[in-house]
Amino acid sequence: MTGVTGPVPVPARVEVVCLGESMVTFLPSRPGRLADVPSFDRAIGGAESNVACALAAAGHAVKWVSRVGADGFGDHLVAAVGAYGVDTSGVRRDPERPTGIYFRTATDRATDAHEVAYYRAGSAASAMSPATVPYRELWAGRVLHLSGITAALSAGCLALMRELTRRGPGRPLVSFDVNHRPGLWRDGSGAEILLELARGADLVFVGEDEAAEAWGLRGADAIRAALPEPRTLVVKRGSAGATVLTREGEEGARDGGYGTGRDAGDTVTDMPALHVDVVAPVGAGDAFAAGFLSATLRGLPAAARLRHGHLMAAATLTVPGDLGTPPARADADRLAGLDARAWERLRLGPGWTAAIEQEVRTR
Repeated sequence: MTGVTGPVPVPARVEVVCLGESMVTFLPSRPGRLADVPSFDRAIGGAESNVACALAAAGHAVKWVSRVGADGFGDHLVAAVGAYGVDTSGVRRDPERPTGIYFRTATDRATDAHEVAYYRAGSAASAMSPATVPYRELWAGRVLHLSGITAALSAGCLALMRELTRRGPGRPLVSFDVNHRPGLWRDGSGAEILLELARGADLVFVGEDEAAEAWGLRGADAIRAALPEPRTLVVKRGSAGATVLTREGEEGARDGGYGTGRDAGDTVTDMPALHVDVVAPVGAGDAFAAGFLSATLRGLPAAARLRHGHLMAAATLTVPGDLGTPPARADADRLAGLDARAWERLRLGPGWTAAIEQEVRTR
């Protein structure tokens, strides 16, 4: 990558670097088809910047690396992400390519009524490549967080992702959210490429549904068999909860060593999801990743990492946009420390993070 042949020393103050495209998001003022919605509210959306914002709001030092246009939407994105406390000095402005935008309906992404209209072809972020993203920007933290969406944006983005998921000594812990989006892979190559990239990561997040759709795999054991290399594999099971498969020496992922899957000594931890009064599901997976990473950075055990992921996801599920306000750390720790019965009885509704004593109720 640009003039750098090896890892750059890690500044102690940076914990996580997130690389990826963010777009200006237009949220409908009311339910209905895009053709019928009269107006939209402006927000921001992007898998990796969502993770960055959530981690920063939870008190972590985070840097977002990307490209945006030299336009008003680019100004808005940089300012909005920066307002969460994210370091945006790694965002480059492209004078020739625009900032991506998209419109979506208020309905659940999983239903046939859900519509998304993307205007991102040829965006500034699609110009990211090994030649345009300095290595020092990406090697600046303890964790480098990536997602499969970036690989689909252009040949240059795919080349960059392949470099970043190539194992080598001294690299930070590489976190990878599969984020399979079939519509972005018009040539049908996405499933194979995403499997390749995931195998090069140290920590992988994948939904059970997307593993079935992309790879025809069902269940944590089958997914682990296809992904033996990552030290940590998190399988998200929607409203049923999540499972994490971990091996001893997770932080040793920096040495570039390979593993051999569950038979090599995986510790398997399951955690049921919370009961949540869902407002909108978009961004919940990114929030889950942020909660899990936050707990990982703090050295918490696997069960607590899953619970913090669920709590962060609940904060996003109970707001209309892609980003929710996470609970204060003390409140999140208290909830994550509940016994199994109390955890399963929790029900979270809109506004619960702002007034946690009033909004958290049992059933």
